[in-house]
Amino acid sequence: MPPPDSPDSAVAPRGRGSRDDLEIKDAQLIFESVWAQMEREQGEGNVSFPKEIFWLNGSPGAGKGTQTRFIMEFRDLTAHPILTSELLNSAEASRLKDVGRMAGDREVTSLVFRKLMDPEYRTGAIVDGYPRTKVQVECVKLLFNKLTQVRRFYTHDGDKSELFPNSVFHIIVLFIDEPESVQRQLLRGRRAMEHNDQVRKSGMGQIVEVRKTDLSAEAARNRYGTFKEITYEALKSLREVFHYHYINAHGTIREIQDRIVDELRYQSSLELDQATFTTLSEIPVARQIIVHARQELIARLERYQRDRSEVFKEVARLITKKFTPIIIRHAISGMAYVNSEAEIFDDPDALAMLIDIFSERGYHTVVDVRHYDIPKSVDPEDFSITTYRKRVFRFRISFPGSEIRRGG
Repeated sequence: MPPPDSPDSAVAPRGRGSRDDLEIKDAQLIFESVWAQMEREQGEGNVSFPKEIFWLNGSPGAGKGTQTRFIMEFRDLTAHPILTSELLNSAEASRLKDVGRMAGDREVTSLVFRKLMDPEYRTGAIVDGYPRTKVQVECVKLLFNKLTQVRRFYTHDGDKSELFPNSVFHIIVLFIDEPESVQRQLLRGRRAMEHNDQVRKSGMGQIVEVRKTDLSAEAARNRYGTFKEITYEALKSLREVFHYHYINAHGTIREIQDRIVDELRYQSSLELDQATFTTLSEIPVARQIIVHARQELIARLERYQRDRSEVFKEVARLITKKFTPIIIRHAISGMAYVNSEAEIFDDPDALAMLIDIFSERGYHTVVDVRHYDIPKSVDPEDFSITTYRKRVFRFRISFPGSEIRRGG
């Protein structure tokens, strides 16, 4: 069943880009801090993670607890699942609360990542309830990139290579719609209350926790809304990065489990074996290259302004006077070609500046250097032609074009 995305879900709210940049930056700072902490505790080169990690999330009431046990049996995982809720009630989390600190993204990330290093999770682990925010999602991406880098570094080290297997990340999302979620939450609340009443009357059994959101339809809807707007939206960005298992959690337990089996078997057929992965691991994947691209671009532009201000300003002036008018004339097509013989491009830094300036402004620019032999003079005796070489820089500039809407 497809998630009920709103018609406007594809339209980013105003300021979204800058907010995303801040969240990515926050995630980088958090991850670097947590990784450094783990290296201090374990020793550099000893930070080892499971071969396979299932990051499990789902709509409230989607049945994560039930399906966690099933996934463990299906994948032969024996270690207790890592429950984020349990970690937040751990002694370490309690110490944070005792000193007045909330368990935010950094604390939760540290608790989860450090738990994953436990030797009992060597062959695989299920993490229930993480990641839940955009920052946490970015931390998962950064963790995978770091593990890939570390593995590549130790690939040829016999003593270390076995500590760093080809880590496989699975994102599992159990999804139900809002009416079903509210109904299941309220049913869970009624059953918990009935169970606790029976325990009190009989004196046998244990009291179970009753969530406040399971006792109110409005609270249940609010909880679902939080999942849909924050967690689900953040998780969707992982679809192009990892094995992403979207599971329709409507129906009977058996029907849902059949869908999980079909999904996991299909994805397993697409995974590289260890030897193949090792052979290809020296080649960086695209996401590793682009993850810091924006920050590096800004750093270069600021360095141009600081170290070569006059050249930088001259390139900006050239773009404004020569390039921009041509680009405007090609606004509909989204593609413009500009030739230039400007002497400033004899300076290799000037070309780099121009490409970076256009990138920062949202254009994609490719430059091709062409040489032409131009006749200069003719020898009257033997009619030989003397030429000189002219260098022309040809820029191809692409950008989102405009469409003209026709009436009728």
